[in-house]
Amino acid sequence: MTTPIGPVILFDDDHHMYVLQDRAFAEAWWEMPDEYVCGFDALARPLRMTGEPHRVALELTGEEPAEADLRRLVAYHYQRFLKGQAPPGASDLSAFVAGLPVEGSSRRRTRPAPANQEASPQ
Repeated sequence: MTTPIGPVILFDDDHHMYVLQDRAFAEAWWEMPDEYVCGFDALARPLRMTGEPHRVALELTGEEPAEADLRRLVAYHYQRFLKGQAPPGASDLSAFVAGLPVEGSSRRRTRPAPANQEASPQ
């Protein structure tokens, strides 16, 4: 099976979306595999996460794209967490993925910060 093509779009157990530049960055950044629900590469091919805390791995589950699922989950993220903003409207998959906010931080976190979400008040 081939390697996932970046960026990778991951969703956690709260359905927050994380757009990470590539597989290696995602594997180094994501710490807890049990917080992962689903993900896709830039071609909308589904990913699975395996491993243990601080040692995760992403792999393709197949070659068939699941573009409708990716778009639905992205729309849900925007509706739930980014009220007033719209997901990319491009009909072309590559333009759609390019319009997603890529997480640029290289700092390690206990849990990645959701894409485009402001910190909640304490």
